[in-house]
Amino acid sequence: MVTVSESAAKKLTSLIEESGFKTPFVRVAVKGGGCSGLSYTMDFDDKIEPTDEVVQADGLKVVIDRKSLLYLYGTQLTYSDGLNGKGFQWENPNASRTCGCGESFSL
Repeated sequence: MVTVSESAAKKLTSLIEESGFKTPFVRVAVKGGGCSGLSYTMDFDDKIEPTDEVVQADGLKVVIDRKSLLYLYGTQLTYSDGLNGKGFQWENPNASRTCGCGESFSL
């Protein structure tokens, strides 16, 4: 399954509150593209499809379509706002190669 660190859940929750969504959750997916072949996407949404998987993290709902879940199984989404790096990071054990920015990967 996909996990979300406490820091990532807190940051996403604050972003959702700022966006003004009434019944928000975060949709995570994988699409073709990026310099390594596949790239991560993340967006706010308010519609869950019957084929979606829902992950709960500190009160936050993270929704993943089944096709993307195959690429993301075992992945953790983290967030850092430290001096060495700022933003969301994907820790995907399935990735055999990632690009320098960490936004795309290949299997």
